[in-house]
Amino acid sequence: MRISLIPCTMPDNNGSHIEVDLDFFRKLLETRRSELMDDDALGRAAAGTVELDQTRQGRLSRMDALQQQAIAADTQRRRSLEIQRIGAALQRIAEGEYGYCLTCGEDMVLARLEFDPAATQCIACAERSAGNA
Repeated sequence: MRISLIPCTMPDNNGSHIEVDLDFFRKLLETRRSELMDDDALGRAAAGTVELDQTRQGRLSRMDALQQQAIAADTQRRRSLEIQRIGAALQRIAEGEYGYCLTCGEDMVLARLEFDPAATQCIACAERSAGNA
């Protein structure tokens, strides 16, 4: 299904509004989601069960394998969260709500979305949230 979107306006770094083609962000997000899903398929194998047969592996090798498994599982978790963020951003594009801060409701600066197309907060709200964490 192709979403036909008209250009919208967003503020640039100087505060003036410029026209932005949301289709650009949609394609960017879809490409990134596809890449993450491909990586996720590969990462599942690395996060699989570690064989603990002491006759086939030494203690340090098992410890290293367990550590690698934990790292792969954490990477997979972060990848999954990013795929969810991208899905939510694509939904906001489809609903005409993309580019607005979910905390304060203000327009996000174009540079913010170029840096992180799945961003949900403007820079000011993100900084406040990070300060409270």
